[in-house]
Amino acid sequence: MTAVASQPLLLGCDFSSSPTRRKPIVLALGQRQGARVQLTALERFDTLAAFGQWLAQPGDWVGGFDLPFGLPRELLQALGWPADWHACMLHYRALSREQIRAQFASFCNARPAGGKFAHRATDGPAGSSPSMKWVNPPVAYMLHAGVPLLLDAGVHLPGLHAGDPRRVALEAYPGLLAREVLQRRSYKSDDRSKHTPDRLIARKDLVNALEMGQTRLGLRLKLSHAQRDALVDDASGDSLDAVLCLLQAAWAQLRHAGGDALYGLPPGMDRLEGWIVTAAMDPRSTVESRSG
Repeated sequence: MTAVASQPLLLGCDFSSSPTRRKPIVLALGQRQGARVQLTALERFDTLAAFGQWLAQPGDWVGGFDLPFGLPRELLQALGWPADWHACMLHYRALSREQIRAQFASFCNARPAGGKFAHRATDGPAGSSPSMKWVNPPVAYMLHAGVPLLLDAGVHLPGLHAGDPRRVALEAYPGLLAREVLQRRSYKSDDRSKHTPDRLIARKDLVNALEMGQTRLGLRLKLSHAQRDALVDDASGDSLDAVLCLLQAAWAQLRHAGGDALYGLPPGMDRLEGWIVTAAMDPRSTVESRSG
């Protein structure tokens, strides 16, 4: 994990709470030089333990991880859980998935139709699903599996938990950047029967826009021909999602290089809920689906 020209390694992570060889955790590694972000490698981990071991290695990196780093304050207050982020995460990791599902379902069942789930403040501007969802997609389980790996690795989570300042983890969300380019066009599916020409064209359009720097992040993705083909050919979208998170990490690292200790996260963020990097603090935004 050697950095070039004194810049830290950048990484983007497409996370799975139950990785397998068929559906691994995908890590996109890269390097920023000015406004250009070079993809250097794609790595895959088919177990949580293997990924945890990678995270725990000494290194110098800034990473964007596609998993929620916190739960809605409204939910936590209703359940009587700790109002301190670290204490809350320690409580959460001690629960089983069955216990999580039962408590969250009980919370939802007591609420009216159309407002079953509680949301974090970041969900509106990011267009993300509530982090308490346990199905479609199971982001509550992603938090349950992923945040403990980051804590055990001793990494730094800006605004939430102090750790090794040379290894920095930020909550990212590929759908936020993809939607800026594609609007509501779908570019991926885990269902082979849905690997359509339209989704293939959408992936090509998205990769082209990233290479041209046609997003508000002001960054250009640099790829080899083989890398471009690999991103387009991965119909699951996992490789492309990891690269989208890589670009969000690059934007955050650029903010930090300019003196921002929070890596671009808003100073007014809720320090219990967390915030998705590159999402603007705009309460007028509407909540959409995290699944992209």
